[in-house]
Amino acid sequence: MIIAGYFIVGLVFPKSVGRYPAFVLVFLLDLYLWSALKSWIYSKHRIIMSSLFFLYWMPLVIFIVTTLIGVFRPIHVSNTALYLYISGVTLISYAAKIIASIFILLTDIIRAVQLTFRFVNSKRKKQELSKEFPRISRNRFIRKFGLIAAGTALSGMLIGRFKWVTDFQLKSEYLKLKKLPEAFNGLKIIHFSDLHLGSWPSKTPISAVVDIINAESPDIVLFTGDLVNFSSREAFKYESILKEIKARYGIYAVLGNHDYGDYVHWENTEEKVKNMHQLFDFYKRLGWKLLRNENQIIYKSGQKLAILGVENWGDNPRYPQMGDVNLAMKGVGDTDVKILLSHDPSHWDKIISKKHTDIDLTLSGHTHGFQFGIETSLFRWSPAQYLYKYWAGLYQINEQYIYVNRGTGFLGYPGRIGILPEITSITLMK
Repeated sequence: MIIAGYFIVGLVFPKSVGRYPAFVLVFLLDLYLWSALKSWIYSKHRIIMSSLFFLYWMPLVIFIVTTLIGVFRPIHVSNTALYLYISGVTLISYAAKIIASIFILLTDIIRAVQLTFRFVNSKRKKQELSKEFPRISRNRFIRKFGLIAAGTALSGMLIGRFKWVTDFQLKSEYLKLKKLPEAFNGLKIIHFSDLHLGSWPSKTPISAVVDIINAESPDIVLFTGDLVNFSSREAFKYESILKEIKARYGIYAVLGNHDYGDYVHWENTEEKVKNMHQLFDFYKRLGWKLLRNENQIIYKSGQKLAILGVENWGDNPRYPQMGDVNLAMKGVGDTDVKILLSHDPSHWDKIISKKHTDIDLTLSGHTHGFQFGIETSLFRWSPAQYLYKYWAGLYQINEQYIYVNRGTGFLGYPGRIGILPEITSITLMK
């Protein structure tokens, strides 16, 4: 089953092959937890037993069914929002299971250590283990604590799914740039990222995002990629809504790793190329300027500010590395201030901050802040920090800044816990 699953994932979701060992580990933990709970489940009345059996194995059945659907019907022609929400329910269930299984595993490790010591002592005293020492039961306190922790996690993820996922936060930053031309003093930029339009089951949240942006009366609106999840058609039904975004000096965007259609098993190359052209046409219809290793100069009172935009560049080999800053800089000349849009913050970490120190501000997204973590005025933590050096918010090296948007949409887990969806207001100051 595990070997067959590997080939299916490689065929249908080639970008997910690297995650397959994690799927196998979760499956083994699932079996392990079942071995710990099955005696208790089988001891219940037939109806209760059947219900618990069904609830326990339902997430695995859903996962297998959706994977098989993906084999016979490519995901880009299916109802992606429905698919992702079903997947999200599965993810929420398994998060709770993993927590419970870890605590039960801990009790078994304690049992193994105790049994080892008792075995060694019995040999030293030349006693029979079975006669001298009774069977060691699982620690009830740890096991119950694990089940409570799993229930708490399940409750939190459900709240994150139904409430926090649309709790859009407007975060404000004021950046002082030494080289900022006087004409652009007080320039207001709205930055948002990672809409993942294919994830949303309705248009209402996207309308709310547009209302928040327009209420700020921005001078410039900048979007840093991942408009869709799998294919361009996910965006089409939101066209009339996104057209409503207004900005004095225009709206500019770049592509993210999901926008290239790399997460779909296309029937042929022509279909993938067609998908990209559909996305380019969509941006034109919106009136947003898509920057693909190019720039746009903003003029005001005879002074200039450059907006640079690059194709996706990610340090992880799973992601495209097509961003070319040198190409994007052509024609910029003596422009005093340069703002770069680059979807993945690892680009700033590995390239921009080391080789292009004349870029004043880089705007990125991509990380989503892992959609999970803790953020207070005194403490910040998220699993994202183990994957990305710059994972959320504002960072500075010498005179260079990067702002990493926490994402306006979501992917995978259909919710947010601690790291809420974000729209950023950045005011440039002399």
